[in-house]
Amino acid sequence: MPCTLRAVCSPEVAVGFELAGIRAERAATPAEGAARVRRALEEPGLGVLLVEERLFDALTAEDRRELGRRPLPLVVPFPSPAWGAASSPEARIVEILRQAIGYRVRLR
Repeated sequence: MPCTLRAVCSPEVAVGFELAGIRAERAATPAEGAARVRRALEEPGLGVLLVEERLFDALTAEDRRELGRRPLPLVVPFPSPAWGAASSPEARIVEILRQAIGYRVRLR
């Protein structure tokens, strides 16, 4: 059975996904995004769910545990766009490491 790809993101970001041929669920608020993620989990055949980071952060701890226990769909958060303030790639890597291991590291 083929798996599908879907995105849950803000309306501004959804346009880019749709131009790439990916079905995008629009969520104007974090609460709406969390509800759309929960609904998407019930969809049969969904293999990968891309979720904008600010919407993913709105999920409850229980929702995140549930996502971790499920083999499919694979839920992948992606960074929310920073329309004006671009952070350096190093700063983004340091933040990802901080979230993964629980403390800040310094890159040389």
